[in-house]
Amino acid sequence: MTNFHISPEEVELTAIRSQGPGGQNVNKVASAIQLRFDIHASSLPIDVKERLLSLRDHRITQSGWVVIKSQEHRSQDMNRMAALLRLHDLLALATVVQKKRKATRPTRSSQLKRVESKVKRGQTKALRGKAQWD
Repeated sequence: MTNFHISPEEVELTAIRSQGPGGQNVNKVASAIQLRFDIHASSLPIDVKERLLSLRDHRITQSGWVVIKSQEHRSQDMNRMAALLRLHDLLALATVVQKKRKATRPTRSSQLKRVESKVKRGQTKALRGKAQWD
């Protein structure tokens, strides 16, 4: 994992109202946080940007923005910390380089076992047919 630093100017934090039940507090206080992070304009290394954009994550838009909404806490500060932690986890996921898969061939015994199991299954199914009265 490569160490890199994201400046606070690269992250947009907006306070919004939380959804769901909650009485007067939820109607008056904007305690939820929406975090927006532009991948293309960030100071991340190019390879990390590419891996981040190739992730299949619903929080990454087609235009290259990471949008994270945090509303599980009652306080705005706790939601801000939760959103930043989620961004950190997403970036940590993008820094991991996947090992290249080595193509291998199936062994002769595994091929034989596969064919034998198919033959056995076919014989079982053939026995389920109508009875032959000769």
